[in-house]
Amino acid sequence: MSFGDPNNPYGPPQGQQPQQPQGYGYPQQQGQAPGYGYPQAPPVSPYGGGPAAPTTMPGSVSAARVMMWVIVGLQLIGVAIFAFSAIALNAAKDDETLKDNTAFQDLVGDSTGVIWGYVVFGVAWMIFAAVLATKFNSGGNGARVTILVFAIITAVLGIYPFVIVGLVHTILAILVAVFVGNAAGKAWFNRPRY
Repeated sequence: MSFGDPNNPYGPPQGQQPQQPQGYGYPQQQGQAPGYGYPQAPPVSPYGGGPAAPTTMPGSVSAARVMMWVIVGLQLIGVAIFAFSAIALNAAKDDETLKDNTAFQDLVGDSTGVIWGYVVFGVAWMIFAAVLATKFNSGGNGARVTILVFAIITAVLGIYPFVIVGLVHTILAILVAVFVGNAAGKAWFNRPRY
């Protein structure tokens, strides 16, 4: 029996032209190479695959930047409070009525140095936070990792030794770490820069 034989049960119905066979008995679908049952590969981007890089800062990353500036402001207030406390303790140390109390003088002498150390550390940490807050627009993955480490250390320092006053610092630092460490933060800091 031939394909054009009208008595062929496997031939085309009467009155229709025979069609070209499609690859190996599988129906041809859009986007497939002719003769094969596999879809064509997607076009290759010259900049690599994956989703397109963000052109504007995601909301969560922008919120993390605002929280970093809030942390800078809170550190400025904390540094001012510690500096005024150290100045007040120095004034109390020089007070004539308290000069005879040696226990108070020893306590004030030791605590004044510790408080001035907190002031110096607070100023350095505040400057570091301000520099990191400015890196949200131009920084790369290194800035992202540094911000993550900064936020984690700030959260730990907010728990100890500054338990009560550090609670706000701890919450803000955890949120900064989450917002910078999520997928949107990674995409923003790893975006191509031209």
